[in-house]
Amino acid sequence: MTDTAMSDSEHIEAGYAQCSRLTWAHGTTYFWGAMLLPKQDRRHVHAVYALCRLADDIVDAPGATLGPANTATRQALQDFRAEFDESLRTPHRARPVFAAIATSVRSAGIEPECFDRFFDAMAMDLVTDSYQTWQDLLGYMEGSAAVIGEMMLPVLHPRSARALRPARALGFAFQLTNFLRDVGEDLQRGRVYLPQEDLRRFGTDPADRRNDRAWREMLAFQIARNRELYAIADEGLTYLPRPSATCVGTARVLYSQILDRIEANDYDVFARRARVPLPRKAATAALAAIVGPTVHARMHRLQPRSPVTVEGIQ
Repeated sequence: MTDTAMSDSEHIEAGYAQCSRLTWAHGTTYFWGAMLLPKQDRRHVHAVYALCRLADDIVDAPGATLGPANTATRQALQDFRAEFDESLRTPHRARPVFAAIATSVRSAGIEPECFDRFFDAMAMDLVTDSYQTWQDLLGYMEGSAAVIGEMMLPVLHPRSARALRPARALGFAFQLTNFLRDVGEDLQRGRVYLPQEDLRRFGTDPADRRNDRAWREMLAFQIARNRELYAIADEGLTYLPRPSATCVGTARVLYSQILDRIEANDYDVFARRARVPLPRKAATAALAAIVGPTVHARMHRLQPRSPVTVEGIQ
C-alpha cells in the first residue's frame, strides 16, 4: 500500500476522490450524467473516466506523435499500462487512483480485455497522424471509443445483451463529436481525425484553417454521420434500468448539443471551441431526472440534415 498510515478502505476511498475530481475537472458531461446514478455505480463511472483521461493526457503531450517527445511518451504509456496491469493483481499496493480503478474493474465486472484494446489504441496515437478512410478511423475508435461503452455497460446493469451495440455506438458518437469540436487542437498535436477520403471528396484541408463553403459542407456531412450514431445509441435506453437510462440519456443529450453549437458557430471550429455552458448541463440533468430518459431523448431527437448511412458499426 502506498501510505502505510491508511487502511485499505481509506486508500481506495482516497483514490475514488481523485477519480471524482478528475471527472469534474475534465469531463463535466460525464460527471453530470453520473450524478443520476446510485453512489457505487457513479464511482465506477468516475474510475473508468479517470483511467482513460490519465492515459489520454500522456499521449497528448506536445511532440508525442512522430515528434521529439515520441520515445519518452511511448515509454511513459508503457509504464502507465504496466502500473495499471499490476494494480489489477495487487490493488492494495497500488497508488490510490489505481487502487480505486482496480476495485471498480473487479466489483463492476468489467472485462480486463477491454483495457488491452484501449491501450493499444492509445499507442496508435504515437505512430499514426491521420486515417485514410472512415473504416480506418473506426478501427482506431474501436479501441479508443467503442470499448469505453463496453467498459461502462456492466456499471449500467443492462437488462438485455442487445444493449451492447448501442453502448458501442454511443462511444463512437462521443468521440466523433470530440474530433469535430477539437479539429484545431488536434492539428497542434500533429493529428487529423477526419477521414482523408472525405476531405478529398469535399476539396478541403483542415490545415488551411479556412472556414469556407467546402469546409462547412464537409463538417455538415460529419455532423449528420455523428447524429446517426447518436440515433443508434438511443435504441439502447430501453434496455437499461431507469437510473442508468437517465444517466446515459443525459450524457447523450449534453454531448450532442456540442454539434448544435458547432452549427451555431457556422462550422468555424478554428476560431472558437464549441461548448455547452455549465448552467445548461445542470438544467439538462435536472430535466432528465424529472421527465425520464426516454421522453428526454425524444425531446432532443437528432435527425441528420441529409441522409447518411453509418457503416461498420457493430
